[in-house]
Amino acid sequence: MKIRKAYLLAILFVVFACSSDDGRNNNPFLVDIGFQIDLNTNLPQYGNLNFPGNSVIVPNAGLRGFVIYNLDNSQYFVYELSDPNHSPNDCSRMTVSGIEATCPCNDDQNKYNIITGQPIQGDGLYGLKAYRAQRNGAIIRVTN
Repeated sequence: MKIRKAYLLAILFVVFACSSDDGRNNNPFLVDIGFQIDLNTNLPQYGNLNFPGNSVIVPNAGLRGFVIYNLDNSQYFVYELSDPNHSPNDCSRMTVSGIEATCPCNDDQNKYNIITGQPIQGDGLYGLKAYRAQRNGAIIRVTN
């Protein structure tokens, strides 16, 4: 009898201890698309990612491209470049300057931090849509 209770308790613990991060991007404006891209930091276009404090824009992945930021050669932050606080349109692709991403649309003044993903300026409810990054040698794999 004790073994059954322990087994049941263990199963319940596992079920409730596991959580998904799928809800973290529950944004009605940006759809989830699946992609995977490998960035070879030995190539000139991604070479800046070998140095902490640098970022690179990858225009042909995600919805409107993404920005990847190297914090300390072990942590990389990757965010979608489509403004998360309105539907994708002709002007919703943000520009990056330093550690700030800014939406060029005339009807808003949305600005975000590319390290934290949080809004800096504007009336938006959502932070930047994050992607995952993992480094293995000279390759940084970015996935959604």
